[in-house]
Amino acid sequence: MIERIHLAIIQEVDRQGSMTAAASTLCLTQSALSHAIKKLEQSMGTDIWLREGRSLRLTQAGQYLLAVANRVLSQLALAEDRMKQFAQGERGTLRIGMECHPCYQWLLKLVAPYLAAWPDVEVDVKQKFQFGGMGALLGYEIDLLVTPDPVFKPGLVFEPVFDYEQVLVVGLGHALARQDRVQPGQLSAEVLLSYPVSPERLDIYQQFLVPAGILPKQHKSIEDTDIMLQMVASGRGVAALPRWLVEEYANKMPVRALRLGDQGVAKQIYLGTREADGSIDYLRAFVALAKQSRTGSTPAARPASPS
Repeated sequence: MIERIHLAIIQEVDRQGSMTAAASTLCLTQSALSHAIKKLEQSMGTDIWLREGRSLRLTQAGQYLLAVANRVLSQLALAEDRMKQFAQGERGTLRIGMECHPCYQWLLKLVAPYLAAWPDVEVDVKQKFQFGGMGALLGYEIDLLVTPDPVFKPGLVFEPVFDYEQVLVVGLGHALARQDRVQPGQLSAEVLLSYPVSPERLDIYQQFLVPAGILPKQHKSIEDTDIMLQMVASGRGVAALPRWLVEEYANKMPVRALRLGDQGVAKQIYLGTREADGSIDYLRAFVALAKQSRTGSTPAARPASPS
């Protein structure tokens, strides 16, 4: 019979790279770990690992169990945490995943009123996931996903929170700053700054440059919004960001927003949750509060206090 410890061993050996390191992490002896897997292999009638010198290679059966472990163990851990919280009269922790780098600024404006209205709920924000944002939501690593690019799948619910326009931001000293809009061909000689996201997932590529057969002269990745806009302000490149974010920074930095093309690039921010979590009051309250922020501004009112 497959037990939780078997899945934990397989997952930890994959993470740590060796039985010795996995045994230490799981507080087991190496012999106990080896015995547990050997017993599982005998009962299942198939090998989990094959030895190749000093290293281990998962068999097809082992790869399958690793996939099961990655799905199931996080769900069990969440269930145990929730049971402990129920037993202690607590509501729990809202784990928010971010697939929208500039939305972190928007999120900060929501957290303060949310925590004030829900003092018995903790908030944890994750920006890096083992299997990407969608996988993290399906795999119970997070409870809510902030994304501009939802993937509608059975069991998930995505609700639009606010609309925004993706714009090009340039320094006031840039030659393009005298215009109110820009065409794709005008970026062929530019250095494009962006968050560390592949071009396949960047709107300025997929909705603006690629359809016109244009690429920038150079593409550089920068993680921090402030540094990116400092680079733009100093004439080191241009960037594509939400208009509401650029307008906030324009009050303290010499930068300007330009429309992308004649029609502009319209986007929406979505909040994704699991359909099964629809009855969780503090999760519903966060979504309701977020919907009050239509353009990335501070919510006009707090949600009703929990009963």
